[in-house]
Amino acid sequence: MNLDFHKIRRLPPYVFEEVNRIKARLRGQGIDIIDFGMGNPDMPTPKHIVDKLVETARDPKAGRYSMSRGIPGLRRAMAGYYGRRFGVQLDPETEVVATLGSKEGFANLAQALTAPGDVIVCPNPAYPIHAYGFIMAGGVIRHVPALSPEAYLSGVSRAVRHSAPPPSVLILSYPSNPTAQWVDLDFYREAVALARKHDLLVLSDIAYSEIYFEDNPPPSVLQIEGAKDIAVEVNSLSKTYAMAGWRVGMVVGNARICAALARVKSYLDYGNFTPVQVAATAALNGPQDCVAEIRATYKARRDVLVSAMGRAGWPIPAPPASMFAWAPLPEPYREAGSLLFAKLLMEEAHVAVAPGVGFGEYGEGFVRIGLVENEQRIRQAARNVKRFLSQADAILGRAQTALAAQ
Repeated sequence: MNLDFHKIRRLPPYVFEEVNRIKARLRGQGIDIIDFGMGNPDMPTPKHIVDKLVETARDPKAGRYSMSRGIPGLRRAMAGYYGRRFGVQLDPETEVVATLGSKEGFANLAQALTAPGDVIVCPNPAYPIHAYGFIMAGGVIRHVPALSPEAYLSGVSRAVRHSAPPPSVLILSYPSNPTAQWVDLDFYREAVALARKHDLLVLSDIAYSEIYFEDNPPPSVLQIEGAKDIAVEVNSLSKTYAMAGWRVGMVVGNARICAALARVKSYLDYGNFTPVQVAATAALNGPQDCVAEIRATYKARRDVLVSAMGRAGWPIPAPPASMFAWAPLPEPYREAGSLLFAKLLMEEAHVAVAPGVGFGEYGEGFVRIGLVENEQRIRQAARNVKRFLSQADAILGRAQTALAAQ
């Protein structure tokens, strides 16, 4: 019996698993790890959302199957959010699909849109599902360096010229996970024009649209005239309302793409637990003070991280958006690479970060730091990092000796 499964063979080794194994081992030894590695919000979901979940769950009918594309009230609330926030009018019946988080939405979009061998233009570095959702669907990824939004767009036309067959999908993701970059409407205007020129569908991921620290909030590609002809947007309540484990997201925009996604989902799931969908409706339709409070918490953590790590000897650029900082490796460790650096930082300083190479080859030289520990823990991490940097020669020497002995 052949158990070497084709789709699994197409997936590379999971870089983050190496770091996670070390984390689990150290925690098993009773060591306290300050964990910036995963984008897992540590704040509680706002009370009025939880209360609505509890209230709805008491209904004897609540445990029945729900709707795979989302209950009508939730889809109306999602359309209402887009109208208020972006000035984008959506038909909740044809242009909105509720998903089990943005990750599931993206993966099932890939299933809906991809024929074997289709070429997808994807930023690199990028959130892993942007590439691997399409790889598992049989697609071929054309990676384009995305160390800046301008660099990404300038590389798209070159990727199209040198791809056979021509690409069918262009992926955008701003504010970006992992780089924290964000863009304005001029960028989206250029991206839509480029997609039209090359006959590309556009999938835009804006899961971090409400976590921003500048005066102007990040825009939506759907604000561009005619964008709905070729584009859908993937969004999420996970970070906006500290609801990551609730798994509520949305895909909105082009009606034909939404219909294709809804058909795929109809074969795969019955939608989220109905009380979760009702509570998500309450989140979108209810008071939004909690969103501003969550945003302010991330901003305060960002400011403490940048100042404390700077004093420790690790300059980190202040991210303008998202819940991450994209940090270049400290000077003594740049030759080590992001994976070895992350392992050593965990072993020696008991601080966990995500190695940049886990987000693609162009992420090498960086690590992603999640703003998911409180300010006291961030300052504690900075003290540990200061000692780690001061002992760099000895730590690297031990690491090189251990590698040579393997």
